[in-house]
This record gives sequence, C-alpha cells and structure tokens, in this order.
Amino acid sequence: MTVNRRNFVQKSAALAAAVLASPRLALAADSIKIGYVSPQTGPLAPFGEADKWVIDQMRGAFKDGLAIGGRKYDIQIVLRDSQSSPNRAGEVANDLVLKEKVVLMLTAGTPETANPVSDVCELNEVPCISSVVPWQPWFFGRKGDPAKGFDYTYHVFWGLEDVIANFTNGWKSVSTNKKVGGLFPNDGDGNAWGDKELGFPKPLQAMGYTLTDPGRFQNGTQDFSAQIALFKRDNVEIVTGVVIPPDAKTFLTQARQQGFRPKVITLGKALLFPSAIEALGDLGHGLTTEVWWSPSHPFTSSLTKQSAKALAESYESSTKRQWTQPIGFAHALFELAADALKRSKGVGPREVREAVAASNLDTVVGPVKWGGPGPFRNVSKTPLVLGQWNKGTKHKVELVIVNDEAAVNIPTGGKLALLP
Repeated sequence: MTVNRRNFVQKSAALAAAVLASPRLALAADSIKIGYVSPQTGPLAPFGEADKWVIDQMRGAFKDGLAIGGRKYDIQIVLRDSQSSPNRAGEVANDLVLKEKVVLMLTAGTPETANPVSDVCELNEVPCISSVVPWQPWFFGRKGDPAKGFDYTYHVFWGLEDVIANFTNGWKSVSTNKKVGGLFPNDGDGNAWGDKELGFPKPLQAMGYTLTDPGRFQNGTQDFSAQIALFKRDNVEIVTGVVIPPDAKTFLTQARQQGFRPKVITLGKALLFPSAIEALGDLGHGLTTEVWWSPSHPFTSSLTKQSAKALAESYESSTKRQWTQPIGFAHALFELAADALKRSKGVGPREVREAVAASNLDTVVGPVKWGGPGPFRNVSKTPLVLGQWNKGTKHKVELVIVNDEAAVNIPTGGKLALLP
C-alpha cells in the first residue's frame, strides 16, 4: 500500500489542531497523578478523618499545576481507602501503581496501611513518602536492613525512643510506685512497642520501672479481664500501650467495672482523637497520649504559608469539627510532594526519587531532611510531646500539652495531673 504524502501531512496537521483545541486531550498529555492511601473506613478510620479536607485544600493549591523539569503539569490526586486492612492497602496501592500510573505515592495511618503501600512502591520502583507510623515498625516491620535502607520509600515521623521519653517524662513528674501495665496487641505497632530489645521493656527497666506485660492479644478483643487481673495482682499504678480506639474503650470500661483504678493511663494510638475521648464520657478525662501535631506547634506550611494554628482553625471553621492530629502530617506529605516535584528534573521514577531523597524542607510538622537527623537515610524524625485530655471550654474535651522536655520549642499549656 502506498501512502499519499499530502494526505498524511494534512491528517497529521488536523490531528495536532484537534489536540490543541481540546482541553481534555491536551490535559492528558501534561497531567500526572499523586496517589494517597489511608484508612477512610474501619477501626483506624480516625487516622484518615481529615484527609478529604486536606486533599480538597491541595487541589486548590495545585490548581495552576506545577512546573517540573521545565514543563508544566496538571496535578491529579487519587485517594484510596485501605479499609484499615493491610491486604486491602496492598491491593489499592497496586492499582494506583499499575493502573493509575502514579508518579509519587503518599500514605499514612499506622503500619497496617503505610507498610504494605510502601512495600508495593519499593517493589515497583515508585517513589513513596509515608508517615504516621513510628519509624521502627515502618523500617524493621518491613525487614529493612540498616546497612542498605530502601531505594524508593521514605518516611517522616518520630520513633519509639521518642514516645518512651515523653511517656516517662510525664510519669516522673507525678508520684507513683513505678509499676507499669502494658497493653501491646498482636499487630505492627504492638509487636514493636512490646519488643524486648526495640520497644518499652528495656528502657523502662533501666529507669527503674517494673513492667507487667500479659502478652499479645488480637485487635477487637472483647474481654480484658485477664489483663486487668494481672495488673491488679501486681499493684500496677500506670497503664501504657498502643491500642485501637474500640479496644481502649473496652479496656477502660471493664477496668472501672472491675475496680481497677490506676493513677496514670498513657496510651498510644487510641487516645489521639477527640471523637474517641468524647465516646468515653467521664472515663476519658485525664487520659494522656503522645502529641505529634497541634495548633501550638511553632511551624508553618511551606505550601500555603499557614501556621499550625491557622491550619487547625481553617479545618474547624470549614468542617465544624474539632482539629485532629493527622491534619498536620497529611498536609506535610503534600508539602514534601510539591517541593520534590518542583525540584525534580522530570517525572520519571528515578528523577522523582532523587528529588525526594534530597528534600530539606521546613514544613507545618517541622523540618524534614532525609539523610539528616533521622536514624537511617530513609527516615526523618519529627518532634514529639505529651498531652492530657481535659474538659474543654471551646470543645467538650481538649488536648493540653503537659510535658515538652523532649521538644522545648513546643509550648506547654499545663502540668500532668493524676487520674481522679
């Protein structure tokens, strides 16, 4: 078959004109996708409660696109729900990588979401930034080798050494018998926090605390009588651990019913969210937890120029809901994404990965730099303080920072008080 050169040139010109005239066709050629995976449903849903609001804010921030490697790109953000399931997290991550062809993945909300998403990205050589998991469950939970690290996955958050320091700093400020009961479930966080070498047992012993650890239990446990009996037998005055919100409510309710009243209850994960504390009623007052982000944090967004306080106020005014800690880190993930993409030489995976690895950015959660203050090249640590839930004035319950010895640039609003 012979091709008529004049017809070929005419048709090619017509096609080019059609592409220029059609915004959808032109956009498709200059559009990239950022994937975001978090628990929108299931028992870990409070970790993803603010994500849709943050993503709406980011769509506004990216409305004019980004210049990457000398070329302008429209930015599409694709949110997927892990359903609080590691298997589902891996499935939706695969979908984002293989079908949606995301150039950068963001993920947050406990090891059950962030770890499988990070693993998918590492395997498929897609750059990924993760958060809201202490770095040990993220790094060692994925069988990371300290000598090698990872090639495509980068993490920003605090570590178990930071939460242990904050919890014990608070406990030292009040009078107790230094007998601690531990609640460590059989999941990524529980296994790391309860690990005899990496977790709580060794440092607590070194500081003169006696730990009663009843062993691992399944998330969703309906009966904590065995744990409560052991705590009562050992005269435990401090309860700590890392549990999901429904399990905290079950334990606290049964402890009260069975006459177990410790002086201090400091739990990770379960006590982070105002909705969970409100659901506890009077049982929620005086409980303590780690604080990774709050309106009091003295940091500003590199993307929107909002202070932490302004960001929290914006969330409250537009959603009519109380601020929650994950807002800051969801926002910061997009700060890091925008900064890396703007510095990248192109949108290829290696180019984006190199830009992510070279990040050195002041964000709304604090400074982030990989290969800097973190323990490994893939981990950048953020500051941590201790907070206590009290009856509020503006809201039903309010989280007050009561110890900042580990991050003195974050102001306190009161002192730790014993439980009534």
